[in-house]
Amino acid sequence: MAINQRLDLKQGQTLTMTPQLQQAIKLLQMSNIELSEFVEAELEKNPLLERDDSMSSEKPAESPEPEAPATGEDGEPLPPRDDAESDAPPERVEAPLENDGGERELDTDFDNVFTGGGMAEQEGGYDAFATSSFASAGKGGSLKFDDPEYSFENNMAKETTLRDYLQDQISLEFEDNSDRAIALVLLDYLDESGYIRTDIPALASRLGCAADRVEKVLDKLQHLDPAGLFARNLSECLSLQLREQDRLDPAMQALLKNLDVLASHDLKKLKTLCGVDEADLKEMISEIKALNPKPALEFEHFVSQTVIPDVLMRPLPKSKGGGWAVELNNDTLPRVLVNKTYYTEISNSAKAKKDKEYLSEQLNTANWLVKALDQRAETILKTASEIILQQEAFFLYGVEFLKPLVLKDIAEVIGMHESTVSRVTTNKYIGTPRGVFELKYFFTSGVSSTDGAAEFSSEAIKARIKSLIDAEKPSAILSDDDLVVSLKKDGIDIARRTVAKYREAMKIASSVQRRRQKNT
Repeated sequence: MAINQRLDLKQGQTLTMTPQLQQAIKLLQMSNIELSEFVEAELEKNPLLERDDSMSSEKPAESPEPEAPATGEDGEPLPPRDDAESDAPPERVEAPLENDGGERELDTDFDNVFTGGGMAEQEGGYDAFATSSFASAGKGGSLKFDDPEYSFENNMAKETTLRDYLQDQISLEFEDNSDRAIALVLLDYLDESGYIRTDIPALASRLGCAADRVEKVLDKLQHLDPAGLFARNLSECLSLQLREQDRLDPAMQALLKNLDVLASHDLKKLKTLCGVDEADLKEMISEIKALNPKPALEFEHFVSQTVIPDVLMRPLPKSKGGGWAVELNNDTLPRVLVNKTYYTEISNSAKAKKDKEYLSEQLNTANWLVKALDQRAETILKTASEIILQQEAFFLYGVEFLKPLVLKDIAEVIGMHESTVSRVTTNKYIGTPRGVFELKYFFTSGVSSTDGAAEFSSEAIKARIKSLIDAEKPSAILSDDDLVVSLKKDGIDIARRTVAKYREAMKIASSVQRRRQKNT
């Protein structure tokens, strides 16, 4: 067979993900903090970019005036929704928000380019602080960082350790200096798991005090937070945690004294020792499994971070036609401008080809970033607005009226891909009259009603289960089967195991445990 060479032409279409498109997709799913960090990095390396401070300079110092409500194509305010007016809220709704709802069309003409798949603490206490340069600054003085006695490192905020946390509690709990000294010595014998690893009589002898006194100090230490610390063995550690939960009844004490029997899985013997039936014993074992055998390892210092919403919404008064005003939170949106005047000046003076190519590249990057930020903002606003329309009953009446919603429902209305909706709702928050929620919160699976006329979201079913349990009487604790019957009366037909799954997800105890808690 002869081997020949030939040239063939073939025409076809392929999807090319340019670097800029890939970056635009990343921008879309960034949180406001991540976006601010990205923009700051771009400002540092691109000489043609500058921060746009016009928004903040034009606004007064007081609270900013919200944007005008969303309008229809004719420019008129959005009218109230007809279905919101016709559906009267059920009797269990105590205080619905004063709003008629609003149906509106977004006056945006946005091209969807995202069609691809894929988803201070200071040492020395108050006295030291009062004599520091910070105190003088608070009285109208100035900070003197050139003071040779001033140490910036000593004034930096430090992470609180478990030892620091316990020392603060010891200072408050022990008024007697001798008892406080004993407590601090016992603290030195606390191991990394939170147990006391020393012999109390021997320690008392070394300290030159009675063993009873050390025992009393230890007992007081065992009441500190977190529960379970300063125990001498596993049984005592678990009992301290159960005591904190008010669950240390005689049956549980008997179980803790026989952990070796529990380890051998001799449930028949345990039922006899504890004096309980099999159902109660299983619940007790489940409670013990939920405890922490090494409480000291659980301690971490968490810095509380305030969630800043990306989108703000508020109800409009009925005098203005009702509906909702929806706007982006400008405080979370980094704004940049392209300094074309500066580009003209330096491009005219640039002689080398390499310099001109660099300036051209930076100009294209700057223009792209400005456009990408605008597209991101419009996409977030469009998605959030449609979510508000779809979940209007939730904002009016509460969580029990949260409708089943999937990404496809929003994507079809706003004309975007599901992956785009998924990205735009990740790590984005909306401030509402009912609180701050992640946009992902409003997407939930649904269960059809018994008559097929309506659907209930999983969050709505959870809320209904919680309300039923909250209303139960100590003499009539509802089992999971009872909850199934009650839900079926409301048109919600789900299995008992589904009720149990929802109950456990809300960290609500079983009927056996609730009966024991409410009748003790």
